[in-house]
Amino acid sequence: MDTTQAPPDTPAPALERAPRGARSRRLWRRAAIGVLWLTSVGVAVLWLAGGGAQELTRLPGGALASMGRMTGLVSANLLLYQVLLMARVPLFERAFGHDVLTRSHRAVGMWSFWLLVAHIVLLVLGYAADSGMQPLLQLWALVWGYPGMLLATAATLLMILVVVTSARRARARIRYESWHLLHLYAYLGVGLAIPHMLWTGTDLRTPLAAGYWWALWIAAVGSIVLWRIVLPVVRSLRHDLRVASVERDGATGVRVHVRGRDLDRLGARAGQFLIWRFLDGPGWMRGHPFSLARSPRRGELVLVARLVGDGTARLRDLRPGVRAIVEGPLGVLTGEARRTRSLLLLGAGSGVVPLLAILDEEPYGWGEATLVTRDSAPEHLLGGEHVRALVEGRGVRHVPLHGPRAGGRSSWLPSDWEGWDGADLVRSLVDVRDVDIYLCGPDAWASAVRHDLFRAGVQPGRIHQESFTS
Repeated sequence: MDTTQAPPDTPAPALERAPRGARSRRLWRRAAIGVLWLTSVGVAVLWLAGGGAQELTRLPGGALASMGRMTGLVSANLLLYQVLLMARVPLFERAFGHDVLTRSHRAVGMWSFWLLVAHIVLLVLGYAADSGMQPLLQLWALVWGYPGMLLATAATLLMILVVVTSARRARARIRYESWHLLHLYAYLGVGLAIPHMLWTGTDLRTPLAAGYWWALWIAAVGSIVLWRIVLPVVRSLRHDLRVASVERDGATGVRVHVRGRDLDRLGARAGQFLIWRFLDGPGWMRGHPFSLARSPRRGELVLVARLVGDGTARLRDLRPGVRAIVEGPLGVLTGEARRTRSLLLLGAGSGVVPLLAILDEEPYGWGEATLVTRDSAPEHLLGGEHVRALVEGRGVRHVPLHGPRAGGRSSWLPSDWEGWDGADLVRSLVDVRDVDIYLCGPDAWASAVRHDLFRAGVQPGRIHQESFTS
């Protein structure tokens, strides 16, 4: 455990923390939840206005078809919100944070898919009950005999492709770049599903219903175009973001320095990340999320990435002057949530990077900040030189936890620390009654850390976490 004694002439900087940021985020969250509930109620109203409740009394065909229409409406609503959740809409980003939106995007997508399956099954069974046809023959008749159904069938197949390739086991076998390309077919699926809703959907024939769905489609498409294409390009050109230099970072990392004009007006804060695209040749359109490794107040943007795939490997070959296009800043792992003088920051792998930027930017006295890093080997630590500078120049205590995983109760510790209880280790490092804890790393590791933090007596509101799992 590395510790540094404070020089006698080193004053502790003042910590001024106004609650305005937390209140603002709560207001954004309430507004976002209100929008979600309002539109969900709107879908139910559309179903009722279309005679859905009355149809439930007509057994069995009418009831099955009515439930099929309802599941279809909810599925379409969730599908469009799935697009909106990842469109970088400020309402949702400020309310929930990018990692929460990413998990919600996945959950909403699965619910939308299974409701789509229920929509198809219930409609086929309902129509078959009324017509007296076999269900498979009825399905064939629906696909070939109703307008827009061939396009809807293609949309369903695309959705199946996206769901199958998004399963965790499938993701583990697919390159990130390939998965990202396949995932974009979800947008095509949304587009192909629209015509059959307009041409055959009985719940869209009133002006109110048509107005609602057109407004939601326009909002989804407009949000993608505005916040994921237009604004990133305009901002990046305005700030003239270009690569200044590239260097190795430890045994497995690369560090890229990006400079430009008026970077303070980009609005980035230490702990946040950007979606980066470098205009260096074919493949530049695939964006990659990389955290800021230094405080953006230093006049440049610095990213550090571990070399694990094609997207990160090409960073080594960037040349000075290459233009960068960025989306963001994104994420809520910033000093805005901090309320105490004492800091405990725990990071694993690439999760160490944003924590170093926070230590760059936040005020604290000598010995008031403790950094715990976890890697498979000491040479794999990202930002090693930065860590040493923080220890020597600002009195940060560094606790390196390197080596194979422990097999005991506290699985987030390395095997050399297997005799320690994780909760006892936390209590030995900080006063858990008066500390803000920043946590960043793989989900399984972070979950084990949180478990021990709670056992140590840390209040949930003092833990600030960001997940990198997509």
